[in-house]
Amino acid sequence: MRPLDWAVLAASLAFIIAYGLWKSRRTSTTSDYLLAGRQMPWYAMALSIMATQASAITFISTTGQAYMDGMRFVQFYFGLPLAMILISAFVVPAFHGSGVYTAYEYLEQRFDAKTRALVSVIFLIQRGLAVGVALYAPAIVLAVIFGWPEEWTTVIMGVLTVFYTAAGGVKAVTWTDFQQMLIMMAGLCTALIMAVWMLPSDVSFTGALTVAGAAGRLNAVVTSFDWNDRYNVWNGLLGGMFLALAYFGCDQSQVQRYLTGRSIAQSRLSLLFNAVAKIPMQFLILLTGAVVFVFYTFEKPPLLFHARELEAAQKHAGYAQVSERFDRGFELRRTGARDLLAGKDSGGFTRGQRAIDEARRDAARLTGETVNDTNYVFLTFVTTYLPAGVVGLIMAAIFAAAMSTISAEINSLATVSVIDIYRRFLARDAPDRHYLSASRWFTLFWGIYAVATARLGRGLGSLIEAVNQLGSLFYGSMLGVFVVAFLFKRVGGTAAFAGMLVGQAVIFAAAKFTSISFLWFNVIGCLAVVAVALAWPRPSR
Repeated sequence: MRPLDWAVLAASLAFIIAYGLWKSRRTSTTSDYLLAGRQMPWYAMALSIMATQASAITFISTTGQAYMDGMRFVQFYFGLPLAMILISAFVVPAFHGSGVYTAYEYLEQRFDAKTRALVSVIFLIQRGLAVGVALYAPAIVLAVIFGWPEEWTTVIMGVLTVFYTAAGGVKAVTWTDFQQMLIMMAGLCTALIMAVWMLPSDVSFTGALTVAGAAGRLNAVVTSFDWNDRYNVWNGLLGGMFLALAYFGCDQSQVQRYLTGRSIAQSRLSLLFNAVAKIPMQFLILLTGAVVFVFYTFEKPPLLFHARELEAAQKHAGYAQVSERFDRGFELRRTGARDLLAGKDSGGFTRGQRAIDEARRDAARLTGETVNDTNYVFLTFVTTYLPAGVVGLIMAAIFAAAMSTISAEINSLATVSVIDIYRRFLARDAPDRHYLSASRWFTLFWGIYAVATARLGRGLGSLIEAVNQLGSLFYGSMLGVFVVAFLFKRVGGTAAFAGMLVGQAVIFAAAKFTSISFLWFNVIGCLAVVAVALAWPRPSR
């Protein structure tokens, strides 16, 4: 990066942190720290909810996902609007009316302490694993740009995020999320505009879409049904809806956002805003990746986008031959793209793409690995071709996305640790100041934990897929117990507890012994919990 890029990045990060600390300067009680005194306006909650989900993984990995596999990943979000409507109608009033700090505190009111403790522990395990992956994403940024060790980046990001999260609590998190989301949207729009602008002068935006479509990169809707296909419209509508119901209705990192609302109406508005805005935002991110693919159709891409893997491959004797085949494939694909735009036979385009894919696989095999550079595509484009200042803005967007997600997850982990475990089972009658101090200490603990586990993200391939696969291993059972809590009033705590244990076991079995898409884990787990809870014998009176 050039001096102007550093200036833009540094100014953005400094402003975000300072603004969040200033907005949270009057935090003096546990309610202020964990729920912002329940005084947040809908627009701050709305952007905080969106920023929490739109992590650095979204920018880094989703664009690469579109480059490699097309835009069908957008179907993953088709069920989200339906989920937001259901949560707004049923979940928000229940949580607000019960006066809880966490979603799991509600389960004790409805069932018993053991059910609350089980769900709390499952959340801590699931979200504890995910927070390290979220922190690892920006480590890729500096690893690509500077060749810095990834551990340096995780420590720097961890320290910055824990600093304002521990100091200001959820109020600092929400208001920094608000600013971070604005920076993210600016970075996203700039990246798309620049990707179109950098196309050859004789290739229009319409022409770019023609090339992307011919390469299968505009496959936004896949109507064929396949249990094993991760992304088709049916998986997105049903499996995606169940995942969104679990994430926004049961995951404390999201529930805590709208528990801070000053009223039920304000919390509902924040969720409904996301119902309207989320799919267009993901569409734009994926479209950016598709346009970057078209750019690299006319501008030669690196054989491997991961610089270290490319260097390792170049040391092998067979690299020259693989590189020569890659070059021939690129020329064939470029010529085929020109023929396609001129209305001629474009068979060379497909043959060239096939040759490129084969050469990339062979280059990766030289190092004993499989092609695993999805997360590096977008960053390579940004740092290689975009002008000074613009690179800094997009880097600021990526860092802002990472910090928003990490801060929200650390804050929610600390909240569950204090409210559902520490206060409930270890220190029941301490003064409020004690719990405020404990919240800060748990925030620090989870921040250190995130830094220590960030390396788990290494080698996971597409991070956007990895983080959603991880969530789907646990969300189905969590959703199931809340469905029972809301819809089946006669079911008791023991039945719900047993149902959740069975549901979790069913999800793990499906993951290990079947090839079914991970989106269906949420449906299967939820139904298993409900079925067992309803079948469980009621205690005799």
